Amino acid sequence: MNYIQSEQSETTPIRTEDDLLMIQLQEGDNTAFDQLVTKYEGELKGFFYRQTRDRQQAEDLAQDTFLKVYNQSWDYLPLGKFKSWMYRIGRNLFIDSIRKQARDALVKAIKGHNEDEEDRLARLSEEILSPEEIAQFKELSSQVDEALSSIPEDQRMTFTLHHYSELSLSEVADVMQTSLATTKSRLRLARGKLREKLNQIGIKNPALQQE
Repeated sequence: MNYIQSEQSETTPIRTEDDLLMIQLQEGDNTAFDQLVTKYEGELKGFFYRQTRDRQQAEDLAQDTFLKVYNQSWDYLPLGKFKSWMYRIGRNLFIDSIRKQARDALVKAIKGHNEDEEDRLARLSEEILSPEEIAQFKELSSQVDEALSSIPEDQRMTFTLHHYSELSLSEVADVMQTSLATTKSRLRLARGKLREKLNQIGIKNPALQQE
């Protein structure tokens, strides 16, 4: 009797630029770590700022995240998922920081915008927008951040990871350690609550329309 042995083709993950940098770091090249910090520092600070509304705390959490990325670099597997792995570390640090605080860091109010927003405003001002449009954009950004601070943590974090950190829904689910269905539900709820709060003050933002 002849047996036909079928070969199962294993899908080899495509290594990203971040994967290659992590491999270099694992081999002892610390300049690779510097490149990762340069690439993601502003993004991480923006993510943490939208959770805490505290600029100094956001900087501290970003620094702690990078330190843990460095210390746990040997645990990383180059499977094309560095960004979600990094944000999962950051999320866990954020949760730990809340537990250590005697007060509720989530409802702190602080005025101002992160560096990325200021840079973006400057570029828009130079390229296409009038001063009046810049003022309107800045006001909208402030009001969205204010509205974000009032919705539940899981929904807020899901929204910021997807819209600001530009993670896919599957990557967000990985970071939040939940199912894709739950992630979609949280995003839908966050959009609905943000849209309702902005509508109450006369702002209709098409970016918040449900997909």
